[in-house]
Amino acid sequence: MASVVPTPSTPAKTTEDKPRLSFGQIWNMSFGFLGIQFGFALQNANVSRIFETLGANVDDIPILWIAAPLTGLLVQPIIGHFSDHTWNRLGRRRPYFLVGAVLASLALIAMPNSAVLWMAAGLLWILDASINVSMEPFRALVGDMLPSSQRTTGFAMQSFFIGTGAVVASALPYVFTNWLGVSNVAPAGKIPPSVEYAFYIGALAFVGAVVWTVVRTREYPPAEFERYAASPADATESKARLTDIFVDFIRMPRTMVQLAVVQFFSWFALFSMWIYTTSAVTKHVFGASDPTSAAYNEGADWVGVCFAAYNGFAAIMAFLLPPLARATSRKGVHMISLVAGGLGLISIYFFRNQYLLLVSMLGVGLAWASILSMPYAILAGALPARKMGTYMGIFNFFIVIPQVLAAGILGYFTRSVFGGEAVYTLVLGGCSMLLAALLVLGVSDDR
Repeated sequence: MASVVPTPSTPAKTTEDKPRLSFGQIWNMSFGFLGIQFGFALQNANVSRIFETLGANVDDIPILWIAAPLTGLLVQPIIGHFSDHTWNRLGRRRPYFLVGAVLASLALIAMPNSAVLWMAAGLLWILDASINVSMEPFRALVGDMLPSSQRTTGFAMQSFFIGTGAVVASALPYVFTNWLGVSNVAPAGKIPPSVEYAFYIGALAFVGAVVWTVVRTREYPPAEFERYAASPADATESKARLTDIFVDFIRMPRTMVQLAVVQFFSWFALFSMWIYTTSAVTKHVFGASDPTSAAYNEGADWVGVCFAAYNGFAAIMAFLLPPLARATSRKGVHMISLVAGGLGLISIYFFRNQYLLLVSMLGVGLAWASILSMPYAILAGALPARKMGTYMGIFNFFIVIPQVLAAGILGYFTRSVFGGEAVYTLVLGGCSMLLAALLVLGVSDDR
């Protein structure tokens, strides 16, 4: 796939010398995230439901999820590193977008046809690996293409497409059932047709949106990229070596280390929400724990609506956060957003009415919009341009490690400490997000 980028001979310039891109260009380069989020949202809103349908116990679900974050831990830094050293007819990052999209779409088609639990768990591993192959280079593309003055806008645009894609994808099972009359109930061991059709639509959306970005975006060729982005401090050997990832990990910039701690507690909270919202809402609000019952599936569909709500609000806030950050500070905006998210998760415990859960989702949506943009906007300015993909991949460690920890301990806490009541696990996640908000105070943001 890759050919090594030649060593530059063009005099270096700063990243501020990159030309500003138009709204349409930023839109096109970010549009693929719409498809990526279709896959990601369908995974988050429905995989626990699929596991329970195929016979998983509620306290076993975190272990079944563990393959997903472990995959990201391995895939993202490797893909980021090699994409830093890639150039071919499709460009630098775009080959990885396309390959990941095709593989993820195939996994989305196969997932609702899982006949047994181990098959669904294996497909989750394949799906998450493929999503990571596509997603990581998209983060690096913003650093490649945009001057620092537009990076907050670039990451906010990605957040908008993430929110928009997730709104549609999360709500699809509910739409199929309540608008189109497709059944959301199936015999024991079978996936409801409403979920099955949602995954098929997601597969088409994933590959279609990524192809749009691949076709409509022009990356800087090697000589031009070096002219805009390189500096003597960025000089590295042109040969791609995996051992460089470990060296770069040890040499992480200070701002990246500070953000890593914030990310750890933010993503611990998010993972607890993705794993346990279905179990918490179906039991705490709808009073059902039998996956074959109508009440359980009504509650599971409502979780999709809730996820659509927080992602929809995140899509709206994606355009409001950048001007707020310019008027105040990126740190301040991120801290307030995380506080709102933490309170949103905790509030689920106090609500027994399904519609009040949408209020909780507003806080979660604000936090989600900020988590997807502010840390990356702060980070991009602290990274060497020629290692943008590598460091964005390494940054993913601090998204993945808390998920692995959550997968390892949340089952025990839910079963032995919380007496099987998953809603308390969501409260724990909310407390983790509040701690992340406090830790934002220690981050250095050098614009």
